[in-house]
Amino acid sequence: MPIAPADATMAEIEQLIRFDTTSRESNLELIDHVTERLAAVGVEPVLVPSPDGRKANLLATFPAADGTVTGGVVLSAHTDVVPVDGQVWSSEPFAPEIRDGRLYARGSADMKSFLGVVVAKLPALAQATLAEPIHLALSYDEEVGCVGAVDLVDEIVRRDLQPRGCVVGEPTSMRVVRGHKSMNVFRVDVRGLAAHSSLTPQGVNAIAHAAELVRFVQGVADEMRADGPFDEAYVVPFTTVSVNRIEGGIAVNTIPAECTVLFEYRALTTVDHDALTERFRAECRRIEAAMREQHPGASVELTVTAAAPGVDTPADAEIVALAAAWGAEPSDTKVTYGTEAGLFAQAGIPTVVCGPGDIAQAHAPDEFIELAQIAACEAFVDRLIDASSTTGA
Repeated sequence: MPIAPADATMAEIEQLIRFDTTSRESNLELIDHVTERLAAVGVEPVLVPSPDGRKANLLATFPAADGTVTGGVVLSAHTDVVPVDGQVWSSEPFAPEIRDGRLYARGSADMKSFLGVVVAKLPALAQATLAEPIHLALSYDEEVGCVGAVDLVDEIVRRDLQPRGCVVGEPTSMRVVRGHKSMNVFRVDVRGLAAHSSLTPQGVNAIAHAAELVRFVQGVADEMRADGPFDEAYVVPFTTVSVNRIEGGIAVNTIPAECTVLFEYRALTTVDHDALTERFRAECRRIEAAMREQHPGASVELTVTAAAPGVDTPADAEIVALAAAWGAEPSDTKVTYGTEAGLFAQAGIPTVVCGPGDIAQAHAPDEFIELAQIAACEAFVDRLIDASSTTGA
C-alpha cells in the first residue's frame, strides 16, 4: 500500500493551490505566505520584485551551522500556473480535491506539490544542524518564458552564494532529468501598404510576404529534422522549429498592410543558437528589402519575445549522483519541454530537474498528482536535509 503524505504537507500544498497565481495575476499573496512561513522559523528572505512591482521572486538561505551561506544546494520552484480558460474540469481548478489517491487542481503537478513539500519541511530545515547551506529559490512567470528567474539567478550570483548544485522541482515522476532543450520564441511584424484588392499593384501585401517567412521557417525545420544534429536521449531527437500563430488582414477586399507571425525553435544544446537566430534575422532583412522596392515605408521587424537556455548536465556531475542518493530514480532521459534549469546551469550551477508528478498532467484540464508521488518527494527532501546535516554527512 502506497505511503500517504503527511497531513501538514497536504495542508500546505492545498493552501498554495488556492492562491490563483495564473501568470497574468500577481503572485504576491503566495510570496507573502511563504515569507510568513520562513519568518516563523527565523529566516528572512530576499525578495526580487518584477519591474512593475506586481510580482516577486523569493530567495531564502538556511545557513550552515557555522554561519556559512556559500555552497550547498538550491531547491528551485516557480510560483505561477497556466490558465484554465476554455478547459472543462470535473471540479473547481483552484479548490483542491482528492479522489482515488490523486490530488486534482491547477498546479497540483506543475508545480505546487514540490513547493508545498519544501515549505512544509521548513521547520525541519531550520532545526537541522547543516554542514552546508540549503537555498530556496521561488520565481514568477516561468510559464510565460522563464521571465522572473533571470533576475533571481542574477541575485544568487550577485550574492556570491556559489551553490554546488540545484534541483528544479518540475514534474518528472521523481526521475533525475539532466537535460532539456532551449526555448526561443519570436514575433515578426510585417508591414506593407494597404490598397483596394482590385488595385493590387498599388499595395504591398503583408500576408504574401509573411508567407515567404513561413516557408523559410518550415524549410529550416525540415533541414533540422533531416540533418540534425541529433540526441537520441530525447523523444524528439532533433531541434524543432515551428510557426504556431499568424494574424493579418482586415477584409477580403483589402490588400493587407500588416501581418504578424509567431514562431519558435526548441534547440539541442549542441546547436549554435546565435547562428540559427541570425538565419531568421537575415531572411527578415531579405524580405524587407524586397518589400521596400515597392514601398519605402515597408518593414519586417523580428522580436525575441521569450528565451530560456537548455541544459545538458554531464552524467558524472555530482548533483546527478546526489539526487539519486536522495532517492530520485536515476535516468538518462532528457525532456523536450523547457524549465528554469538552463538559467542556473548558464550561471555555472550544475542542475538537474526532479520533482513529483507527471508532465503529461501539467497544463491539462483535471490536472492531478498521485499522492504517492508527493510522499516520494517528502522522502527525497528528508534525505537531502539529512545528507546536508553534520549528522548525515
